[in-house]
Amino acid sequence: MSDKELRKKAPISTVTVNRNRIAAPTGNIYMAIEIIAKRAEQIQEEMVREFKSRAAEYIDPKETLQEVFINEDLIDISRYYERLPKPWALALQEWVEGKITWSFQDDEGNEIKNDVF
Repeated sequence: MSDKELRKKAPISTVTVNRNRIAAPTGNIYMAIEIIAKRAEQIQEEMVREFKSRAAEYIDPKETLQEVFINEDLIDISRYYERLPKPWALALQEWVEGKITWSFQDDEGNEIKNDVF
């Protein structure tokens, strides 16, 4: 599933998810939350990069704060990103659908992967 399909499928507002469903892949709710949070950070970074690349063509580096003009195209791009589901919602949706792979190293340096639990 592409990012755009996932963005359409993820909830825009808060939804309740059974915590046992969240903890099931790891057996530990705290580990699951940590994995979801890290994925949310990755999604946020992707969205910021995408926004900056789309907005770059409308931003003139020569403009000063006193000379800023209203640019409708830039406003439309901003509104598009404001309406998207938040990164945490996208990460939670990916987690519930089992689309996130993860691994950790324990104290001895052994790798723990998502198929261990």
